Amino acid sequence: MRKYILVCLLFVTALPLVRSQTLKKYPIDKSGCSAYFFCDPGKFDLETSPDSSKVYTGECKQDGVIYDIICVRMKDRIKELNAAEEVLLQYLDYLKSNFQITGSTGYGKGHKLRGREDTRGIIDYWTDKDKNNIRVKGWTDGQFIAVLIVISPTALQDTKANLYLDGIVFPTSK
Repeated sequence: MRKYILVCLLFVTALPLVRSQTLKKYPIDKSGCSAYFFCDPGKFDLETSPDSSKVYTGECKQDGVIYDIICVRMKDRIKELNAAEEVLLQYLDYLKSNFQITGSTGYGKGHKLRGREDTRGIIDYWTDKDKNNIRVKGWTDGQFIAVLIVISPTALQDTKANLYLDGIVFPTSK
């Protein structure tokens, strides 16, 4: 009987930990993209950029960690992936100034989203003026630019952060 009670106690105390690790797929408004989050991002905001691209933003917070996303549906598709990657790089540089970044490890280029040859990804690790740990990973397929960001005042859990950063889903149709 003691063993049964002990097993039940372990299960009940571990259940919130398992639930907090669950990823759920959310559509990014009407963009055609989706993203996996550990928490509910609610309704995504939509703005139009000066070049008429659609910019969707959303975020949620769980256990003191902020999960942010910016998804841009480009007005005009960039057909050459190297050029699209360069636009993504410029966008990440732009975000650095908006986030008041004081430290950076430097861009890691050449990533492919779940092995898709028609995508490119760039990762970086930032520190802001408030000493927050920030991981950022940008993705593009030429039609979309998505930047996923994890912000924490403490050290980030690698596996959880990486699952989120790789959690964008672009439409498969071109």
